[in-house]
Amino acid sequence: MKLLTCLFAGMLSVFTLDAQTKRALRPSDVYRLQEPSGPKVSPDGKWVLFTLQSVDSAKDKNKSDLWMISWDGKEQVQLTFDGSGASQARWSPDGRFISFVATRGEDKSGQVYLLDRRGGEGKKLTDIKGSIEDLDWSPNSKSLLLSIKDPDFSDSASTKIRKPYVINRYHFKQDTEGYLDSAQTHLYLFGLDNKKLDTLTRGIYNERNATFSPDGNQIAFESNRSDLPDRNENTDIFVMENRPGAPAKQLTTWKGEDSDPLWSPDGKSIAYLQSSSDEPFTMYGQKMAAVVPSAGGEKQLMTDKADRPVRDLHWSVNGKNLVMLMEDDRQVKVISVETAGKKVTILSEGERSFYALEDHPLRNAWITVMSTPDRPAELAVLENGKLQQITHVQDSFLAPLVLPKVRGFRSTSKDGTLVSGILYTPADAVEGKRLPLILFIHGGPVGQDEFDFDFTRLMYAAAGYAVAGVNYRGSSGRGVDYIRSIYADWGNREVMDIIGAADHLIQTGVADENRMGIAGWSYGGISTNYTIATDSRFKAAVSGAGSSLQLSLYGSDQYVTQYEKELGAPWQKPEKWIAVSYPFFKADRIKTPTLFMASESDFNVPVAGAEQMYQALKSLGVPTELVIYPKQYHGITVPSYLKDRYQRHIQWFDKYLR
Repeated sequence: MKLLTCLFAGMLSVFTLDAQTKRALRPSDVYRLQEPSGPKVSPDGKWVLFTLQSVDSAKDKNKSDLWMISWDGKEQVQLTFDGSGASQARWSPDGRFISFVATRGEDKSGQVYLLDRRGGEGKKLTDIKGSIEDLDWSPNSKSLLLSIKDPDFSDSASTKIRKPYVINRYHFKQDTEGYLDSAQTHLYLFGLDNKKLDTLTRGIYNERNATFSPDGNQIAFESNRSDLPDRNENTDIFVMENRPGAPAKQLTTWKGEDSDPLWSPDGKSIAYLQSSSDEPFTMYGQKMAAVVPSAGGEKQLMTDKADRPVRDLHWSVNGKNLVMLMEDDRQVKVISVETAGKKVTILSEGERSFYALEDHPLRNAWITVMSTPDRPAELAVLENGKLQQITHVQDSFLAPLVLPKVRGFRSTSKDGTLVSGILYTPADAVEGKRLPLILFIHGGPVGQDEFDFDFTRLMYAAAGYAVAGVNYRGSSGRGVDYIRSIYADWGNREVMDIIGAADHLIQTGVADENRMGIAGWSYGGISTNYTIATDSRFKAAVSGAGSSLQLSLYGSDQYVTQYEKELGAPWQKPEKWIAVSYPFFKADRIKTPTLFMASESDFNVPVAGAEQMYQALKSLGVPTELVIYPKQYHGITVPSYLKDRYQRHIQWFDKYLR
């Protein structure tokens, strides 16, 4: 008994020491976080190929390599080691090779490399001038179907001075792409034996998401072939024979978006995603699963009754079901739909999120990328109703950490609308003791806060704050009517919902109403501006990649199609543009100390949006600062900038809420 007591005491001391050595999440942890993505199951079903992204802290950039893991998770092999950004990794149908796109050595653009799965280095397969945007293997493993964007010949070879941009397009700029010219994306067939590149499509249109039929004789793809493709978001599904110059047959005629074609196992049908709206711009819609005969005929909508967005379509092995991911009120579920009767079966649900779904080639099983509030993304197998994690890339990341607590909540806005949210509180938070609150608002606006590993909100909760995500009206996961309720009425219902969530957290004893802050990026930054111009209770704000003088963004950002459809041209309805610009025109009502952030090269929400509000508050004497991240697009990718952003958020809120 004495021995057992000593043993127990020793174990207790180890547990106590372990608890004492664990620490809270901090901004520098961004350097340790890894992200698996793009899983593909081998043709024999025994291995899963995936990309693992990590951070090279010395070079201050992200790197990625290819790995594969056995289906049961017992064996794991690293395939590439140079971190060159391997992407679009695919198995050859015969299982002998792995293809991927990378930029190595003297490559000026991404090229296809071929890796023998038995071992060895990847060998360069192509020397293509344009940009390879997608690829698909022919069923006989003898050729690759490539989607290639025309090369940019505007740079002079003899000088570093770029030629002027000459623009004549309606939609002439896009984030990460820059100013747009007349370059198109077309389909090509690359022979592995002769290294010959055959042109399959030509013309003024783009073809994307191309895929071979099961017998390899036909190709399905999506394309916008409307009269004025720059003025709408329309895409349709087309089918053509696998030969240069073959005519393309149009299968769908929806005026909205038809995308992501997927052949049935017998080749007789094509599943695809259809937008819920047939408007030329569908910001406030969601995708539904549909099926159309590959020879042409009437389509069938598979998930229209569910009124929830779906993605990642896959056929069951017998071709009788479609399996996909579906957003539903803070969750992402895996569902199966019978194509004959449209019966929906939930295969997996709960407080977790799925980022990807790929099918097993031989049986009804799937590999997923899954996350939970207490674990970043891992690969997991879903089979026979059971979900089994097979990778453990996050174990070392989580080992030293004690994470905040996470739970869902619902609030009621002043007009009676029920709104869902997620609350994060420090691990050592005392029940009943009020905390300073940060409302961190998601972007989009169409998107949802869900039960996943939210690094940003967990970070702020670890710094001692209650942090709330709010699925305000305009968010997805609650149906089309919920999404469309903010159409042409920005800064009204979503602000009502954000304030309603704050009131709820005050009433339930979570938040200290005298120490509340608000922040967000993109539409989250825009909503932050709307909210501080409406409610003066917030003692601090951080507005990232936001805007307020919406009138000034016409022609400056990438949303001209949306603006003219939703608000009307500024010279036609100036009063509407002024109404949705109220944070700028009522800037003298803002009393909240606000930090503005922006990316220098952002064409999504240009830097002017932050500069204008910074200048306004500076002129009014309201405490403010402006931080601009050099050469970054809408999404910041440089690891040190991400760390800097987290640190500045925490310092700003500490200054005004502590």
